Amino acid sequence: MTINTAHRSTKKEIMDDLDMNGTLLISSLDQLANINKWLGGNRITIKGLKTLLQNVSKEQTISIVDLGCGNGDMLRRVAAFGMKNGYTFQLRGIDANQATIDYAIELSVNFPEITYSKEDVLSKEFGFHTYDIAMCTLFLHHFEDQVALDLIETLIQNAKFGLIVNDLHRHWVAYYLFSLLTLVVSNHMTREDGLTSILKAFKRKDLERFSNKIKYKSTLTWRWAFRYLWIIKKI
Repeated sequence: MTINTAHRSTKKEIMDDLDMNGTLLISSLDQLANINKWLGGNRITIKGLKTLLQNVSKEQTISIVDLGCGNGDMLRRVAAFGMKNGYTFQLRGIDANQATIDYAIELSVNFPEITYSKEDVLSKEFGFHTYDIAMCTLFLHHFEDQVALDLIETLIQNAKFGLIVNDLHRHWVAYYLFSLLTLVVSNHMTREDGLTSILKAFKRKDLERFSNKIKYKSTLTWRWAFRYLWIIKKI
């Protein structure tokens, strides 16, 4: 079977059902977080964070919002980074699924600097939020091009320091590697959503087109395993 990655897929992921709950959801959240960790995905977002913090004083409290936070794994990693490096962070995770938010709260009980809220990031109300840094880790690909670009513009407008996008590279090799990696995964949702995510993801030309439509300086780099790190700076 040949996989066509010429254009972004519009297929919905199983996890896009925002009313989903139960053990299948929890298992999938944990497995996807672990796969992201094994493949170095968390390190990519931390690298972007280090870049945005280069000229930021450690004397101030820095507010960071994480969109599509899942089980909160990325925010807990950011909190640990902050504690280790002398930063004071105020972290907020946002997800549109209440069961996901409840699980993230449960896992983050030892991290008082992290709060969570159920919100629709495309809502008018979300557009009024402000923060120092916004993070999108494996989140932007859930949206069609124009919706994704509109969201980016909202995040940049409301962020003081900038935006970190860590997302998948749409490539046939990535698709088949993930297929092999998840042969031993019994949770069909993890496997199916992971493969769909790759087909919904980006090529460099997609993100470069987005970059050309915003007025702020940005850098776009390819990272293993088939990721793009896109950093948009305002300072």
